[in-house]
Amino acid sequence: MANVNEVKNKLAKKEGAKTPSPKAQTIRTLLEKMKPELAKVLPKHLDPDRILRIALTEMRRNPKLLDATRESLLGAVMLSAQLGLEPGPLGHCYLIPYYNSKTKTYEVQFQLGYKGMLDLVRRSGQIEMIDAHVVHEKDVFDYQYGLEPKLYHKPALKNRGAPIAVYAIAKFKDGGYSYLVMSIEDVEKIRKRSKAADNGPWVTDWEAMAKKTAIKQLCKYLPLSIEVQRGLAADETTKKVTPETEDVLYEPDETDWENVIDVEVETQDENKKLEQEEKVEKIEEKTEEAKEADHAQKEIPNPFVKE
Repeated sequence: MANVNEVKNKLAKKEGAKTPSPKAQTIRTLLEKMKPELAKVLPKHLDPDRILRIALTEMRRNPKLLDATRESLLGAVMLSAQLGLEPGPLGHCYLIPYYNSKTKTYEVQFQLGYKGMLDLVRRSGQIEMIDAHVVHEKDVFDYQYGLEPKLYHKPALKNRGAPIAVYAIAKFKDGGYSYLVMSIEDVEKIRKRSKAADNGPWVTDWEAMAKKTAIKQLCKYLPLSIEVQRGLAADETTKKVTPETEDVLYEPDETDWENVIDVEVETQDENKKLEQEEKVEKIEEKTEEAKEADHAQKEIPNPFVKE
């Protein structure tokens, strides 16, 4: 049975393992300084301590965030707080680290999630419901614009086929509707204009990005407040702020798109190189072992052969 000292040592080791890194401690200190400003902009369902915990959790999940410039990291956290959206797996918004090859530094970009965009639009006060769906080949789908607009969509239960369209629909509190249908070609045109067209969520979560695209296009025709419009415009931006910044939404987008490299793609490329190098090393090792075995076999004298 373990004695008291052994138990204390084990607990001490566990506590030591959980000790935050110096970078995390520095960011935590800066976030603590920002708490008064966070308290001013946060909605009722969030408080500064919760945002601080969520932000630190995201940094533990993605250590690359700690390698980014403090100004861009604080800007992304402040922006999520100002919009009342929690970054992370819930899909409201994301803190995405990118590598700027021009400045040779990591920077954090704020990205709205599909759910976060829905949440923002619903806060306008005039929208009762907003949603988006992807239409597939085997679905029953029909729509028309004009004096008698209509939209009907009955999804197939299985084997729906390839996507053929995406639509977003909003219901106003007075009972009216507004909707927008986009063909896959329309969505692809917008995807190709994106600086991250061939990596990131456009590759891993195409349907969610297609829905988000349809909603953003529909929002151009909805009666949204200035604050909501500014929140939507903050999507895919890098804000560089200090703890003293009062309104991060007014800060300019600092993303240098010409010199941005997706960290995930960069990491994947590095992993592929390492895997290839490991394969080459294993082949070389096997070749050397074969040579040594062959050499050793030659050195063994044959008892049936007279010298």
